[in-house]
Amino acid sequence: MAQKVWFITGTSRGFGREWAIAALERGDSVAATARDTASLGDLVERFGERILPLQLDVTDREADFAAVTEAYNYFGRLDVVVNNAGYGQFGFIEELSEKEARDQIETNVFGALWITQAALPYLRAQGSGHIVQVSSIGGISAFQNIGIYNASKWALEGFSQSLAQEVASFGVKVTLVEPGGFSTDWAGDSAKTATPLPDYEAAHAAAAELRRTRVSDPGDPHASAAAILRIVDAEEPPLRVFFGATPLQTAKADYASRIAEWEKWNEVSLLAQG
Repeated sequence: MAQKVWFITGTSRGFGREWAIAALERGDSVAATARDTASLGDLVERFGERILPLQLDVTDREADFAAVTEAYNYFGRLDVVVNNAGYGQFGFIEELSEKEARDQIETNVFGALWITQAALPYLRAQGSGHIVQVSSIGGISAFQNIGIYNASKWALEGFSQSLAQEVASFGVKVTLVEPGGFSTDWAGDSAKTATPLPDYEAAHAAAAELRRTRVSDPGDPHASAAAILRIVDAEEPPLRVFFGATPLQTAKADYASRIAEWEKWNEVSLLAQG
């Protein structure tokens, strides 16, 4: 199989780092972005010129375009573009500040959008390429205490599904990876939490217990690397794929509930038709 050139955001830890290592270990090349490239020093020492560390804050559109251009000029092509940079914003909807809400959307939605826009001219000119958007089961369903995170991932899902239709004729593939709970620091150091309101104290406790139930058996980020390699090597990769054992059951239950409610209220839907 021909060696690939990857562009991966958020490679300092978690999925981004594991996937970058997996790609490098099999002989691929990686443009690896991070807010602090010192976190990539060991990979540069190990893999040399096959890794290009790039300092990047994905909310900076101009810097995003410059980073993608630098990676393309350095390696001469781009095969896999992974929008992995992002974080979880915790807080009930009423508790969120304007800054917290805007920052979540800027990173999780606009960051991915700018990198996608920057890469597309190169992929279209090649007539090939694969854009991988790291979404979440929270992009399919929604849960208490992460509503603005859900909103960011639902937006990513929406524009990526449209994108897949728009670029198919150019030979460009799009895949939304939707992980469940994994042993990353998504809910740890990288997460942010709004100031809680006293009236939601009991609701917060209930939401925390539900979350513990959902992620009681978290997935292994290292094992996910084999899964992402399978996706990017597929001749016909999926538009959407769950990572982990639990998301499919969550989605099936959620969608069954939606369909039942839509059917129950279909009389009103027809009334609105006129």
